[in-house]
Amino acid sequence: MKPLKVYVGVDRSQLLAVKVLEYSIKKHTNHPVEVIPMCDLDVPVPKDIKNQQRTGFSFSRFCIPQFMNYEGKAVYMDADMLVFRDIQQLFEWPLENHKILIQKPLEDRQTAYQKKSANKKRIRQCAVMVLDCSALDWDISKIVAAMDRNEYDYEKLMYDLCILKDSEVGEVLPFEWNSLEHFDAKTCLIHYTDMLTQPWVSPNNKYGYLWLREVKEMVDKKVLSIEEILEEVRLGYFRPSLLLDIYWHDKIPLFLKPFWVKILRFKDILSGYKAHRVVSSRVSLIKKRLALN
Repeated sequence: MKPLKVYVGVDRSQLLAVKVLEYSIKKHTNHPVEVIPMCDLDVPVPKDIKNQQRTGFSFSRFCIPQFMNYEGKAVYMDADMLVFRDIQQLFEWPLENHKILIQKPLEDRQTAYQKKSANKKRIRQCAVMVLDCSALDWDISKIVAAMDRNEYDYEKLMYDLCILKDSEVGEVLPFEWNSLEHFDAKTCLIHYTDMLTQPWVSPNNKYGYLWLREVKEMVDKKVLSIEEILEEVRLGYFRPSLLLDIYWHDKIPLFLKPFWVKILRFKDILSGYKAHRVVSSRVSLIKKRLALN
């Protein structure tokens, strides 16, 4: 039985988060699954700085068909997610002549999560993608070369998916398979989209307990060690207060939660911790270079 292939876009700071995501996927899926982190891929750098990757993995999804030898289906996900349903549902979703499947346009109640591009056009939600690799001829070298020829820019590539025709993109996956900072009984996948409140970098996330609960289960089952978590804290990728939160989050009375969050935040501040320091530095550098041009 061939494993389902799930490719995850990630930079070094969230590699351990991928391990948690992988655990959640396999826990709820009966079919064998192979989770492949795409970290620091050797992809061409666009000549124009405004077209360069905003994260270390912005272009990773476009490498997947080649990794799959242009055969079969694959699923792309971001690292900052947690799964609660059988991932095989995505692989079995009807393609109906589309080359990729992404999330449906957000409804009115979800528009708080919808970013807008410079021209105010709706941005397609592509953090979860089902790819028919046999129908995609993507080659990241050619994609970047086309940007260098000014055929399109970063926004059109990442937000509009301009390298595909509209008819080739199926906007059909329900919100439940990419629940942006939301959780209820129907949620299949929660996406921690606010980088400053992701559970591994902040104690101040309404649904952070879901991730903490998963990590505690992994530690109890010895599929994740305390030493691995401490190493991420030492490197500055995870917050210093995380271990305290993992073991106490479900023991603190509800009325004391605000006070508990303040204690954890104070510990992180005293430690000089800054969430996503590497990503912030990358974005700041791009902004500075753009300002100089």
